[in-house]
Amino acid sequence: MADSPTARGADAARAMDALRRIVRALRVGNSEIERAIGVSSAQLFALRQIARRSGQSLSDLAASTLTTQSSISEVVGRLVQRGLVTRKVSGDDRRRSRLEVTAGGRAALANAPETAQERLLAAYASLSPRKQRQIATGLDELLAAAGLETLEPTMFFEESRDSRGTAG
Repeated sequence: MADSPTARGADAARAMDALRRIVRALRVGNSEIERAIGVSSAQLFALRQIARRSGQSLSDLAASTLTTQSSISEVVGRLVQRGLVTRKVSGDDRRRSRLEVTAGGRAALANAPETAQERLLAAYASLSPRKQRQIATGLDELLAAAGLETLEPTMFFEESRDSRGTAG
């Protein structure tokens, strides 16, 4: 009975509802953060990671935000443009940039709410390694079955310039 069409339909509805809740939480959270402090939730997430470990490189930040270096580079570029972060050439390796939060960035962080992404990551981390692996594998399989596995995984609500089709 567990594999009946009715049970499969109920499971599909639960899965779709879960995805809808996640997307809604990310969208609503992003709008609230933009209204409150003027940056996207992805920018706030990156800003917090930079503040936690001052002087890190883009590669380090990509690892701590669980994204690609190209995605985080665009987000950092926006933070630099807004004066919330500085990029300084590393003294020991001139090819490496060191990221620092500015006074304006610290002020933005002072009253910034927790992002939905941070809540999801904390919840994910609270699960057993086995459950984490199951979720990751299941999502990979779902994307592959839908033919969506090749889409660039940009940070939430931070499309790359290439994916928007514009240079700005």
